[in-house]
This record gives sequence, structure tokens and C-alpha cells, in this order.
Amino acid sequence: MVNGQNGWGGPVVDEDLERQVAGIGALAEPARRALYAFVCSQPGPVSREQAAEHTGLALHSVKFHLDRLVEEELLDVEFRRLSGRSGPGAGRPAKLYRRSDRQLSVSMPPRRYDLAGDVLAEAVDRSVRKGLPIGDAVHAAALAHGRRLGAEAEADPNATAQERTEQERTDRERTDHERTDQERTARVLAACGYEPRVDGEALVLANCPFDRLARDHTQLVCGLNLALVEGVLQGLGCSTLQAVLDPRPGQCCVTTRVRGRTTA
Repeated sequence: MVNGQNGWGGPVVDEDLERQVAGIGALAEPARRALYAFVCSQPGPVSREQAAEHTGLALHSVKFHLDRLVEEELLDVEFRRLSGRSGPGAGRPAKLYRRSDRQLSVSMPPRRYDLAGDVLAEAVDRSVRKGLPIGDAVHAAALAHGRRLGAEAEADPNATAQERTEQERTDRERTDHERTDQERTARVLAACGYEPRVDGEALVLANCPFDRLARDHTQLVCGLNLALVEGVLQGLGCSTLQAVLDPRPGQCCVTTRVRGRTTA
């Protein structure tokens, strides 16, 4: 699934959106949806036989659908002897299913009110603990959160040591450092729902992931966006770019530009 097209011709892939859509797609099948609802409604884990009895589906069909929900991480599995006995003659443990901790949420265009909630909760905590005005606390919390996002993306725990070394060598050899910073920044901001687009030397954010909050609390949310994006740049070590307020109709209020350069 492509979140947007970047300015150099390649797609910015939102892997979380792919996972969310796949999970929701698994629940589009009526029998599977009924089984998921049944498992979620029970106070404890349920067996295939219990699910089949409740839904009226054949046992082989129940097994197929329940295991598909496990593959999509919507259900968790545990094994337990239902008789309560142990030792020889107690029988094999039954495979039981229960709802997982995974949550599904898909919105188009992307909305990330969970991210805004994390930042604002941290801001309230800072304000209470340190006696900061709430505006200053929001700025500090958003900046810190952005730095963490950038640093985590830069670390790339899925990359091998050799891959990281090769990427570092490639980055050193490239002369177009501004474009490199655009690419790295675009990937992090795409995952946050900003839908970044390259417009010349600027990286325009085509979507505000906090749109409803921004309509009602414009100054607060625009300040949050600005600090969050600047924090991402700092966390990534993008020395060539800066975040600036640049409100445009239908877009996020923040744009990234080449540091020290203004529009004509």
C-alpha cells in the first residue's frame, strides 16, 4: 500500500497501513467476523469445539478461520488441558483462542490522534511537574517525541551491521545531501500520516494527521506540528533542513525547507 509518491519517483510505503488493512480484510469474511466476535465476547479462551457449537460452522471451517485470525495477530493462542488433570491419561492439551492486544484503526486520509494524545499527555505531565506554561510544555514534549521518532528510524533495528555500514558509505559518497535528508525525513513523516511531497527544495506535508484538533485548536496544534517535525529532523541528524510554519489550504501548516533559505 502506498501512502504517497515522493518527489524522486519512488513510493513512500506505509507498512503499518498495509498491516491494518490486512487485518480489517481478514474480518471482512462473515464467518471469520462472527468467530472473532464470539471469542472477544467470552470471559476466557475458547476451544474450536466451543466456537463451532456457537456459530454452527463445521469444525474444519472453524479451525481454518481461527488460525487465519491468529496469522493476522487478531487472536492469541494458548494450550491447556480442559479436564484440569495432568499426567498420563490426562489427554492432549487443547488449543484455545483469545483476543490479542492488537488494535485496528484505518482512516483515509491518515489520522493519528493517538500520536497527538501521547504528545499532549506528556505535555500535561511536564507542565504539572515543572510548572511550565502549557504552550511551552507542548513544544518541549512534541520536540522530544519527534527526536525519538527520528532516532528510532535512524537506528533501523531491522538492518544488519553490514547493511548499515554500506548505507553509511553510500551516504558519505553522495553529494546531494539535501535530497538524502529529504528522503529520510519523508519516510518518517509518512509513517506519521503527514503524506510528504517534494516541491522543489521543500518537503510539503499534504495531510495534517491531527486535522479535527487543528480545526478547533489551530494555534496549539500548529505549534505541536512544528515542534514534532523539527524534532524528527534533529533525531535523524538532518542538518540541511528546517521546519517552518507555512499554512496552505488543505495541507499541514508545516513545510521543511533548506536551512537558512527563504522562499522567493
